[in-house]
Amino acid sequence: MAGGAPRIFVSHLAGVAVFDPNGDQVGRVRDLVAMLRVSKRPPRLLGLVVELSTRRRIFLPMTRVTGIESGQVITTGVLNVRRFEQRPTERLVIGEMLDRRVRLVESGEEVTVLDVAIQQLPARRDWEIDRVFVRKGRSSAFRRNKGETLTVDWSAVDGFSLEEHGQGAENLLATFEQLRPADLANVLHHLSPKRRAEVAAALTNERLADVLEELPEDDQIEILGKLKEERAADVLEEMDPDDAADLLSELPEEDKERLLALMQPSDAADVRRLMAYEDRTAGGLMTTEPIVLRPDATVADALARVRNPDLSPALAAQVYVCRPPDETPTGKYLGTIHFQRLLRDPPYTLVSAVLDEDLQALSPDAQLPEIAGFFATYDMVAAPVVDESGSLLGAVTVDDVLDHMLPDDWREQEFHLSGDVNHAD
Repeated sequence: MAGGAPRIFVSHLAGVAVFDPNGDQVGRVRDLVAMLRVSKRPPRLLGLVVELSTRRRIFLPMTRVTGIESGQVITTGVLNVRRFEQRPTERLVIGEMLDRRVRLVESGEEVTVLDVAIQQLPARRDWEIDRVFVRKGRSSAFRRNKGETLTVDWSAVDGFSLEEHGQGAENLLATFEQLRPADLANVLHHLSPKRRAEVAAALTNERLADVLEELPEDDQIEILGKLKEERAADVLEEMDPDDAADLLSELPEEDKERLLALMQPSDAADVRRLMAYEDRTAGGLMTTEPIVLRPDATVADALARVRNPDLSPALAAQVYVCRPPDETPTGKYLGTIHFQRLLRDPPYTLVSAVLDEDLQALSPDAQLPEIAGFFATYDMVAAPVVDESGSLLGAVTVDDVLDHMLPDDWREQEFHLSGDVNHAD
């Protein structure tokens, strides 16, 4: 190895920004690509999987990397932005090597891979995986800090070339724990079906629900189908009712009814109510869990509800005032209060005094073009859905409108880029 050449553990590279020579960010590191070699030779590091701002994943050869330091990767000015496609002889270092069970050659003891280290070869731009950080004993979510840890040479372990069944995912998830659900969903989408199922199994119900909402339909169905039915029902309960309804509607009737029967009655009732409406209508797009207040509530009460970190920005942008009951379907819908208005009035002000009563509500049968026109006309990010009796049924948010207006595979598409882009220009 090169004297003084830095050794870098790959967990420190996950999510690191990639810059061109001018200092402009071109993307972030999502994984590393290596090729296993025979005779205990350390794997050669071929390059990095870089996610561009457009969410396209490209391959950045290590020969184009001029520096890895201070939490950033520096590249030459030219990037090939063709979509990354993994070859059969290649291994994703973070996605496939972390959490593997391998054996120490000397003792035969089984250990879990927590991390691997890369180092640059002397006088060249070639890189190798030369060290493996492992933990002795069985690893699990409940025993994560148990067992002796040690760093060994690559040649001191055996088993990376074998397919492993039941590979864990704790260390992979630790590497990406700060990702937003949409970004973690993108990571899952690019894993093999086997690793996708293992990672899904390791996520909490709440985290998995958030990620499922961001995945393409085929991935959603695949993951849900590999969960035990009781857990699948628990995850569906954690999802927004409209997203759960969309997912269940794609399942065979038997599977759908079985999962609904396993869900909590109140959650199942919300989902069934949404499934009764036609797709691409306000009733089919709405969520049944907007912020609803009684007319005697105060601005302070409204702001306390808006602060809920579990609310999406669109749902937190406005509150709806209704006569009891204050859960959908409500009593008489009285009006809407926009978040900006809440910031302008004293905390003790009654919400009934600051209502926007002129904003027309959507009918549950309103079609997608009408809904989109409403959002465009009034510059809204959410809209109330009210039935003929005047009861608030739910709210449509702009993200759900966009989901249905974009192509079915929009999550897998990006801006049209092709060929080489010279970022140095």
